[in-house]
Amino acid sequence: MEQQTPRTGQTGSDLPVEAPMKSLSQCKVAILMCTYNGQAYLKEQIDSLIAQTHQNWTLYISDDGSTDGTLALLKNYQELIDSQRIHLFSGPRAGFAENFMSLVRNSNIRADFYAFSDQDDIWFDNKLYRSIRHLEKLPSHLPALYCSRTRLIDEDRKITGFSPAFTKPPEFQNALIQSIAGANTMLLNNAARDLLRKVPDTTTIVAHDWLSYLLITACGGHVIYDLKPTLDYRQHSANVIGANSGLMERLSRVGKLIDGRFRSWSDYNLQTLEAVKNELTSANSQTLQNFRQGRLSPFIQRLRLMKRSGIYRQSVLGNISLIIAIFLNKI
Repeated sequence: MEQQTPRTGQTGSDLPVEAPMKSLSQCKVAILMCTYNGQAYLKEQIDSLIAQTHQNWTLYISDDGSTDGTLALLKNYQELIDSQRIHLFSGPRAGFAENFMSLVRNSNIRADFYAFSDQDDIWFDNKLYRSIRHLEKLPSHLPALYCSRTRLIDEDRKITGFSPAFTKPPEFQNALIQSIAGANTMLLNNAARDLLRKVPDTTTIVAHDWLSYLLITACGGHVIYDLKPTLDYRQHSANVIGANSGLMERLSRVGKLIDGRFRSWSDYNLQTLEAVKNELTSANSQTLQNFRQGRLSPFIQRLRLMKRSGIYRQSVLGNISLIIAIFLNKI
């Protein structure tokens, strides 16, 4: 099942002439991976990259100061595969989001598409092929993002479930208050990457996957959310962010929406939107204005403006928590 958010305000006659389309096999993918003490599971992940049916990829790895055998393992793979297919960088040591953004901002990395990769997943062998197939026919001048559900596994690769299945449209009204998919499932085109690069490196980023979803929908780009998983997402004690799949995990997220942490996240996200404010569609500019003003308004006016903004979450429980957060002015 695929869902798209088309760019508004443009007709076929307005669109520039596209360059001849490349064949799928010609599409070059830059895989952007961040590592930190990932030796335990990293080999399985890299092996799953090597096994991809789409082989036109280069792996760019930013290591954030690993003290285990991560770097030695990566250098072994450089020798085993090809030093030109695996490039290593030193990360900024400012958290996972900034580490990924350091690769996004790296002007020496150029490709047709960009895939985020965690260090401890296992990609299905057709992950890149499926992702590219969804994006390659879209207009290249418009920002586009593909993402999907994940299959959950434990430390021993036993299947434990799936990430939530979201069925509501992936739109800006949703992106303002929710991130629907993990970065590890995402593929972006160059127009989407260019949007991310406009965010100043002094800006606090909540999460690079949420940032991607937020900016691309804000600027009228295409977002495709695939209900079919593309990888095994390993759950273990060292995960920075969980899968949000079980009831307790979802209740924990609801708690963050109500206890005030979410309001600070909204502050950061609104700051990032300033970097692309001139590229927002007119409808999304109005949505943003209502949302921003509603956060600062007295109770009755706040309810009116938030309703007018059209913001929503993907689940019934999520929307109940959203209403409570609006009542308590925690959004």
